[in-house]
Amino acid sequence: MATKCGNCGPGYSTPLEAMKGPREEIVYLPCIYRNTGTEAPDYLATVDVDPKSPQYCQVIHRLPMPNLKDELHHSGWNTCSSCFGDSTKSRTKLVLPSLISSRIYVVDVGSEPRAPKLHKVIEPKDIHAKCELAFLHTSHCLASGEVMISSLGDVKGNGKGGFVLLDGETFEVKGTWERPGGAAPLGYDFWYQPRHNVMISTEWAAPNVLRDGFNPADVEAVFAHAFQPLMLSLSSGPTPTPGLYGSHLYVWDWQRHEIVQTLSLKDGLIPLEIRFLHNPDAAQGFVGCALSSTIQRFYKNEGGTWSVEKVIQVPPKKVKGWLLPEMPGLITDILLSLDDRFLYFSNWLHGDLRQYDISDPQRPRLTGQLFLGGSIVKGGPVQVLEDEELKSQPEPLVVKGKRVAGGPQMIQLSLDGKRLYITTSLYSAWDKQFYPDLIREGSVMLQVDVDTVKGGLKLNPNFLVDFGKEPLGPALAHELRYPGGDCSSDIWI
Repeated sequence: MATKCGNCGPGYSTPLEAMKGPREEIVYLPCIYRNTGTEAPDYLATVDVDPKSPQYCQVIHRLPMPNLKDELHHSGWNTCSSCFGDSTKSRTKLVLPSLISSRIYVVDVGSEPRAPKLHKVIEPKDIHAKCELAFLHTSHCLASGEVMISSLGDVKGNGKGGFVLLDGETFEVKGTWERPGGAAPLGYDFWYQPRHNVMISTEWAAPNVLRDGFNPADVEAVFAHAFQPLMLSLSSGPTPTPGLYGSHLYVWDWQRHEIVQTLSLKDGLIPLEIRFLHNPDAAQGFVGCALSSTIQRFYKNEGGTWSVEKVIQVPPKKVKGWLLPEMPGLITDILLSLDDRFLYFSNWLHGDLRQYDISDPQRPRLTGQLFLGGSIVKGGPVQVLEDEELKSQPEPLVVKGKRVAGGPQMIQLSLDGKRLYITTSLYSAWDKQFYPDLIREGSVMLQVDVDTVKGGLKLNPNFLVDFGKEPLGPALAHELRYPGGDCSSDIWI
């Protein structure tokens, strides 16, 4: 068990101490109704994941938000392991930024962890007035006691990668973290590593480009750009619009709050989730590039600058019956185990979940792969014509009698690294375009057992949370959070 501390703050002293923490018993995840046809607010679901509980695999509580069409997406904490040394801090509030409405909901999970309640609503006008930012994504707690939230754009939906700062006690909007005029051209995710005085941020696209889903012309153009050597058949199609989707990492001086380097990604279109190694001394990490389906390793050079290199490529598949002749894997979420031994990621379109041993970060080694739905299953509309990896198309996934729609998307790892939880919705507008069955049937939550000795992944056939059976209609469940923190919420300093 983790070391007891009578006078410590939230979380754990080190990532390795966190691995000794208690087994997860409940999980919080936002459920979305935007673009589903159900006129109801998004809500925060509480799911029982304790095998000893009579309510195992059940939604035990639902907290609806007071507004429609927010598009809840990711979440973070009022405080985390970055404040472990401050005994006055307590992890009691979950911060839920809205991707589309730009509202921020602060939820009290401390009073009754199994029945959260709304604590505060921060309206978009407050963020617009003080920050000139909108379309909010990642929320991280800082050692200063503040909460920092990334943006994708400005109030008009143009690209603008800035950061909103909230007071971690009152949740008042304090302004922007970056200096005036110092936002990145585009934004999405970020991770900081104070011992190296660095933060690195990623970029998706301008909100006006992605808000209502892919424009078909953009899809063809940008996919052609991503796989230009492989897609000569599209050479007569539209020319990719420069800057339409992200292909850069932004390196920030953590103390000065300003961009000091821009890294251009070769084979790195739409860099989404970014993870430094958990060891606070580490000067490297990984980012998943969705459209080009690559994992890129970023690292610090001897001279103090930063570089990036491709370390994993998921090859596209030549297909028939899809919107393009080549289908990318579409890497949408990545995680690192707390001991920095394993990297996990999901290919939302191909449908597989992967585990890599990163003991040598420059040469990740595939140790586990599991197909959990996806677009290329047997009997579906897509026929695979050429495949560098598979000899045959995978079977459809059926769990407890439910055929799973969509593919593996958001993933969360237990503290001890032995269990992965997976949901299947990416973003309501993209769900609607790429997986219409998700809209009709709702997403699911699955659980996979992990071999942490030799590597390997095995589906738990007895675990299923079916969000297609929700009281108000099928819902789209997204990111997962444990009450005590996890490997994508906590940062050590």
